[in-house]
Parts: sequence; C-alpha cells; structure tokens
Amino acid sequence: MTGRAGPGARYWCAWAWSGQGENPIESAVLVDVGADGLIADVTTGVPAPPGVPRLAGLTLPGMADVHSHAFHRALRGRTHGGTGSFWTWREQMYRVAARLTPDSYHRLARAVYAEMALAGITCVGEFHYLHHGPDRTRYDDPNAMALALVAAAGDAGIRITLLDTCYLTGGLGPDGRHLPLAGPQERFGDGDAHAWAERVSRLRPEGGHARVGAAVHSVRAVPRAQIPVVVEWARAADAPLHVHLSEQPAENEACRAATGLTPAGVLADAGALGPATTLVHATHLTDSDVGAIRASGTTVCLCPTTERDLADGLPRTADLVAGAGGDPGVRLTLGTDAHAQIDMFEEMRAVELHERLRTGRRGTLRAAELGRAAMASGHAALGWTRHGEPPAGVIRPGARADLVVLDLDGVRLAGTDPARAAEAAVFAATSADVRHVMADGRWIVRDGRHTMIPDAAELLDAAIKEVHA
Repeated sequence: MTGRAGPGARYWCAWAWSGQGENPIESAVLVDVGADGLIADVTTGVPAPPGVPRLAGLTLPGMADVHSHAFHRALRGRTHGGTGSFWTWREQMYRVAARLTPDSYHRLARAVYAEMALAGITCVGEFHYLHHGPDRTRYDDPNAMALALVAAAGDAGIRITLLDTCYLTGGLGPDGRHLPLAGPQERFGDGDAHAWAERVSRLRPEGGHARVGAAVHSVRAVPRAQIPVVVEWARAADAPLHVHLSEQPAENEACRAATGLTPAGVLADAGALGPATTLVHATHLTDSDVGAIRASGTTVCLCPTTERDLADGLPRTADLVAGAGGDPGVRLTLGTDAHAQIDMFEEMRAVELHERLRTGRRGTLRAAELGRAAMASGHAALGWTRHGEPPAGVIRPGARADLVVLDLDGVRLAGTDPARAAEAAVFAATSADVRHVMADGRWIVRDGRHTMIPDAAELLDAAIKEVHA
C-alpha cells in the first residue's frame, strides 16, 4: 500500500483519534480516502468490511511541527552536555550555519524531514534565515537556500511553510543600540526590512506542498522601526507571521533598556500581534504581556525539549490558556525547534509536565487539548486551514488525508485501554511507536520505513558528517 490512495480507497481503523472534542477516541472507524488526497467519508462503529486494509493500533491525524531549524539537527549529541548557556550554545550553532550551501542544506534537510515523517509529522514550519552564501554574497537566485528546503520537504513527502525570516542586526548592546551583523550572522541579513520584503516577494515555490510565511527573528535582530514592514508584508500576502519572543531574561532586559518596553510590548506597538501571528517560546512574560497576547488572539508555540535543553525556563502556560468569562485563552502549538529530539509526543506531554513542576498542580491541559496543539492548531498556525481550505489535523470528511498509525502492542503502550488511548499516546508514546504515516492521501511511511527515503538514517549520518568535516 505505497503511493497515493486511488479512488475509493478505504481503511478500517481499530481505534481512531478524530482530533475533535473532549473525548476524541472512536472504535471501528472506516475512513474513505479520495484520489484528491482528502478524506471523503468517515463512519464509526462498523465491522471491518472484507478486503479492506486494517490499520491496527491507534490512528490519529498527522501532526504539525510548527517551529523547526533544520540545520540544528547537526548539533544533536554535540552540544547537550557540560556547562555553558544559551549564548555559548548559539556560537556553536553559528559555526554549523556558516558551512551550509544550497546543495549540502538540501541533503541535510531532506534527511531531517524524513526523520519527521517517521515521527508522524506531516507538516513543518521552517524558521529560515540562512539566506545568503557562507562568504556573505548573494546567490544568483537569492532564495536558493529557501528553495533547497522546499525541495527537501517535497522529497520527504511532507508539507512545509517556509517562514522566511527577517534578521538584520547582531543583537542589542549594553547601551541599547542594535549591533551590526558579524561573522556567520552576516549571511542572515538583507540590509533592511524593505530589502528583505523585496527578496521574499520573489520566492514562489513550486508544488502544492509548500507555502511562504514571514518571520521576525526577534526584537534583538530586527529594530523596532523595521518590524512594521514585515508585518505589512505578511498581511498583504495573507501569510502567517512568526516571532521568537522572550526566550531568555537577557533578551527582555536588553529590550527594556533599548525601548522601555518588553519584547511583547514592542510587537504590540508595531502592530505585530494578532490571530495570524505565532510567538515562539514566550517563556519570560509579564502580566501585561500575557494580557496583550490573550486579548489579541495571538498563538504561542512552545518547544519544551529545546527550552529545557537550553535552560530557558518554564513558560506561564496556565496563565496563557486559562479561560474565564467565555475567553478561550491562547491557542497553543508545538515545535521541535533545535531537534534535540524529533518527537511530538514528548513535546505534548512536556507542556503539561513542565507546568506541573512550575505550579505544583496537575491537569492544566488534558490529552485532547495537547493533541489539538500538535495537530489542528499547528496546521492553522502554519496557514494551511484558512479561507475555506481543507482542514488538517483532524479525521473527518473534507479534511486532508493525513493518518498516523501508532502500534499499541509495543512495550511502551502494552496494556493500554484503547478507550483511553489519547492519554496513553500523549503520556507514554514516542516517535518509535509510529508504524505508518499518510500525508495528503499518500503513504510516506509503512511499517516504520520511509517509502521514498528508505535509507533515511544513513543519509542523515552522511549529511551531518559532511557539515562537521
């Protein structure tokens, strides 16, 4: 059962997580997949029809990794031990960034995205700022690096929102002034936001698997006066806007010294908050920051495995999501960011478990809500479900046919009560339990092997060794 499902393709799921409602688990679910890559029909509580392929275990919607830096995967196992800080880790990251070319980045990202597919990820938000050559000169096509990532996602069979990132300065100095880009950072810059907008307006990826969004790297890397240019470009393009925000206390302190505002305050002043915006990390927020984010309908993307690896701290999750008086709270999404792990189940449970450590209370977020963050909300934050387009991250008629099948017979999930499989998946499963993955009606993983890149591990090993050679 490789390739795209043909007309009338049907699959019987022993158990399915619809991605909807507070109790999303259904048994004996028949899913009809159309040749257009959409789910044509869903019927629950039916015996397995003769001749219809059976999907044992738990079938859930495809997941969206909302925040990725594909090249950070080359740091796994090399930067996690010992002492240091976010800032010393960043210097190691810059050294890897300095070495990549369009060809080598394509080889690395292709393997990284295959690893994502094997983990049940069917859509990625790539926060991309390696725009120009290692010698700081522009390629003949100034979007060559971005197009390498788009091609890599296509090779791996997943969708991509290329979040083209405006990155103009090297940070905020002790006097509050923005520092010039230096060393490896120089390849990130376009000069000013207008030049960034001109370049990204020429980025038109081919294929229905790719879209372009915008990003402000951070208030450290984009001066306050330049942020509105990026905001207006995103609005004119009807594109999502993502921003790193308040990941470290030092960022907040420098921003206050420079502007008298928190980073969230700067974004609010620039008109950057709103339903099309996603704030990544949002770890160190003031009460007024929380209020502004909630009031504006802005999304927050948490990346727990990265945030704990880099000793960022614990976000105020309960304050962000707690609803009152009909207020639904902030929509949460998830990302694997620096790829210390690529495992959305770990990201899901870490959100709740980190909040238990911070507050001493259990149950801020239930399994269904954590699943929604990894599934439907993630796709929405990447711009895939707006304006009447097919929904994603849910199993229902008209949705994208993204199916992830978890093996319930392995040691981690053995003994699971299938009726409570959502809790088991969130709090016990790992990416190693993913058996099959369908994206847009095409099987991209079967029996734990990538159908198009069966040698993904070998290619990943070679690509990372090339970067460090």
